[in-house]
Amino acid sequence: MRFVWAVLAFVLAAVLIGTGIAQRTIFLGPKDVSAELTVKTPQAYTVIDSAVLRAHPGEQTLIAHGDGTIFVAQARTADLEAWLSDTSYNRITLGKEGKTSAKVVEPTVANEDNERNPAGSDLWLDSFSDKNALIDRMQVPEGVSVLVASDGKADAPADVTLKWPLDTATPWAGPLMVAGGIFLLAGLVLYVLAIRHARRGRGPRRKAPPPLPVTEPIDVGEREAVEAADAEAPSGEGTEAAPPADRGDSAPTAGGTVRERRAVRPRRRALLLIPAVGVTAALLTGCTPDIWPHAATSPTPSPTETQVAEAGQQAPAVTQAQASRILESISATLADADKNLDAAKAETRLEGAALEARKTAYAVRKSVADFTLPPAIPADKIKILVPQAYDSWPRTVLMLVEHGNDEKVAPLIMTMTQPDPWSNYKISSVAEMQAAARLPNMAPAWLGAKLTPPDSPFLAAEPNQLAKEFANVIDQGDKSEFHDKFDKTALAFAKSVQDSRAALQQALKDANADTTSSLTFAASAGPEEPVSMSSIDSGAIVAVTVQDSQTIKPTSADAVIKLDKNPSAKALTGVDQSATGFVSVYGVQLFFAVPAQGSDDKITLLAASQQLQSVTEIK
Repeated sequence: MRFVWAVLAFVLAAVLIGTGIAQRTIFLGPKDVSAELTVKTPQAYTVIDSAVLRAHPGEQTLIAHGDGTIFVAQARTADLEAWLSDTSYNRITLGKEGKTSAKVVEPTVANEDNERNPAGSDLWLDSFSDKNALIDRMQVPEGVSVLVASDGKADAPADVTLKWPLDTATPWAGPLMVAGGIFLLAGLVLYVLAIRHARRGRGPRRKAPPPLPVTEPIDVGEREAVEAADAEAPSGEGTEAAPPADRGDSAPTAGGTVRERRAVRPRRRALLLIPAVGVTAALLTGCTPDIWPHAATSPTPSPTETQVAEAGQQAPAVTQAQASRILESISATLADADKNLDAAKAETRLEGAALEARKTAYAVRKSVADFTLPPAIPADKIKILVPQAYDSWPRTVLMLVEHGNDEKVAPLIMTMTQPDPWSNYKISSVAEMQAAARLPNMAPAWLGAKLTPPDSPFLAAEPNQLAKEFANVIDQGDKSEFHDKFDKTALAFAKSVQDSRAALQQALKDANADTTSSLTFAASAGPEEPVSMSSIDSGAIVAVTVQDSQTIKPTSADAVIKLDKNPSAKALTGVDQSATGFVSVYGVQLFFAVPAQGSDDKITLLAASQQLQSVTEIK
């Protein structure tokens, strides 16, 4: 019966192990599903619609082959349509039956630069490029499409395939093989026990020995003669040698004979289990988590968002990752421009007062080696990001950037603007944060904020009047009608400008030049439009520019203004002296936190930077 149970265990083991192996081999389906994307009329750009990318669940893998450069970018569908609105392109969409189709979309707007290289655009959420072949694994969310191109001139790669992974998990393969291994082990144990039982059943049965003859007395002399005869007999002639008297495994028996005891050999039953354990371990070698059942787990709750998007809220201009990539590009471009004093390169990433300050600094630095350049733009860490929530253009972004872990260097606050979908972002205002400044409560990056209109009456000061009002405070101090609207930090900065003016007047007087020349000062609003980003408490952060002008001219017909002690002015004007005088303009870039109208809070100065913008000779 033991043999029957052993055979049954072996059969069950074979069935279970075979089924488990079959699930991972012959019954295992394909690992992915793919779709070849073809176009009838090649174009320079191909757009793969979001619905096509999300036709199947899971990660999307795009495989493209072609000659030369292959470029792939992800962007919001609306942004891609705007970027391609001036040129024709192929668009691949998903039909009702799940089939893809391609059609050529004609341009809707006119633009001279419609053969542009897509690489390096700030519009992309992410981008990749390679030569001749490219494999890109993506997790494209809803509303995001993919652009496939070459260099904007050559046709986009025509050999494009999309793949999605399929669920090939076999959660019962592992348990089946383990159960098979257990039955195999049990079968081996039953088989060994059956063999052992059979051997014991077939063993010889010993009969009782016959009765011994009655012993009779033997004469001693006769016995000695018999022993002598036995000693003379040759070995092996029917006589048996007596066992040694000192063997410990012999004992006297009845009748004086000696019987040898057999040594018992140790049994090695445990060794028979080794093959079964080895087979089971071999079956499970190389197993992956896909062959085991997964316990149902509760999804980790996501943090509750404290801000809720309003109805009709538009998307933020950039994402966090996108802003980091843009900042890295700006930082690298300006670092190269600073190294080579290349104003044209700086102009690709700067505008307004920020650009004028660097162009002036480059011009002076070529003649004055120790002239200080404006602060470098760090690419280490974006501490605060506030993108404008706007689907059209121009788009504006406010950022607070730190210099890594160096707390001794003041963080920079800046605004950058993208004028249209074909242009990159440019920094228009940048200033160093004041030591004790704290930003107001701003909207998170995923939500974005709205720009406050320049003439908004809902702030303590209209954004387009803020620079004018603060310039008046600089010129008139506590006599200004706007003096009480600003906080202590702003008034302290205005006082520092006044003290600097007083020091220059005193230096002119000490040189006995105040009788032959005059030095006057005037602050005014800069030509740049203010940038006002709304805060959560109905206030705003407003970036403005104030121009601080210094005019020196002779008061006597025989007097001239010399530039011997002013190498910066000499480098910018190209003259050593003038009979008419000079005007020096310093650009002051300022960021204010402006409270809502009716608030008891004052206008707070957040950041300020002052650089020389120009020196011109009076004509």
